[in-house]
Amino acid sequence: MKELFSFLDPPFDALAAAVALAGIFVTFIALSSLFFIWLERKVAGRMQDRLGPTRVGGKFGWLQTVADGIKLLVKEDTTPNGADRILFKMAPYLAFCASFVAFISLPFGNGIVGRELSVGAFFLMAVLACEVFGVILAGYSSGSKWSLFGGIREAAQVVSYEVPRALCVLVPVVVAGTLNLNTMGQQQEGMFWNWRVFHDPFTLVAFFIFFITATASCKRAPFDLAEAESELVAGFHTEYSGLRWSVFFMAEYGSMFAVSAAASLLFLGGWHTGFLPFEPSQEWGLLGHLLNGVVFIGKGFFLVFVMMWMRWSLPRLRIDQVMMTCLKYFLPIACVLLIGVGVWELFAPDWLESGWRYLSSIGSLLAILALIVRLLTAPLSVPKGQLAGAWTGLSTPLMRASGR
Repeated sequence: MKELFSFLDPPFDALAAAVALAGIFVTFIALSSLFFIWLERKVAGRMQDRLGPTRVGGKFGWLQTVADGIKLLVKEDTTPNGADRILFKMAPYLAFCASFVAFISLPFGNGIVGRELSVGAFFLMAVLACEVFGVILAGYSSGSKWSLFGGIREAAQVVSYEVPRALCVLVPVVVAGTLNLNTMGQQQEGMFWNWRVFHDPFTLVAFFIFFITATASCKRAPFDLAEAESELVAGFHTEYSGLRWSVFFMAEYGSMFAVSAAASLLFLGGWHTGFLPFEPSQEWGLLGHLLNGVVFIGKGFFLVFVMMWMRWSLPRLRIDQVMMTCLKYFLPIACVLLIGVGVWELFAPDWLESGWRYLSSIGSLLAILALIVRLLTAPLSVPKGQLAGAWTGLSTPLMRASGR
């Protein structure tokens, strides 16, 4: 980026490059948030057997989120009388900055990165963890006990889940031998069995643990105890309205994409399609870079969709269940995974590594194809009184109670 402004004298070239890069990232986060809000409503509608937005912007409701954004822009921005006004107004922007800064180290393609860092994986996890400071400040400064409870819950949850998440990040780092995210993406070049998730049994399990703990760190259901409406009204952002309220959700959706992109880089091949035996940017130039960017963003969007899928499929956990799941299960499992991958790297023979890579990757591909076939061939309707989907053939509780 700095080369584009080489006609300027230092330090104005670096300043212009930084401003341009910041504008690109803010625009990407804002547009992604608009799309994710629309997608969230559509996913929720489909999961609940309804349509979602259908009126504003055609039958798919494309402009509903834009209408909501305009509403938030013109809505009155209030501050409670008992609030700490400075901290109250600063909290949402602090949360957004943590999400925004994480994009600096994310490579969207081969060498397409805001700032390539030798400790990129560490930097990414560190700045994403800082979002909790904005949440705590929002809860503390609002002058509301419900907001304070939500902020403290989020602090306890994030601090706890950061430990197993960091340990799961170390699993692919041990295999790659580097913390540089761009290098880790380059190492997974080629076919999909070269992806880190298929390297050994420990990276395979680490991917799922990382994704679950990352979902919890983004305060997404079923781990959204900081925003538990049934208990805390709306949690840490109860007293917010208008633009500042929307900034919190921009930060949340930005963090969701950032951790999904991190999962893609660490485990799922990064910007590689998995079906080309070469690096597209080296063979096809600009077209290859565009392909890399589309694939990388597509993988991130798909994992964000999975987070939404989880939200509308699983019930919210209690706070004690959330903490117990982390400390009693995820933390020991993550420690075992870290030790196991170290032992695997030291002692596993080449034939075992190759065999596992091909067996797990091809088996996963066949399982996905079987699932797609099942979804495409499943009946659209079921007999009256029976359940659909995976419960096809089972009667409903109401039918069983009536003896039919």
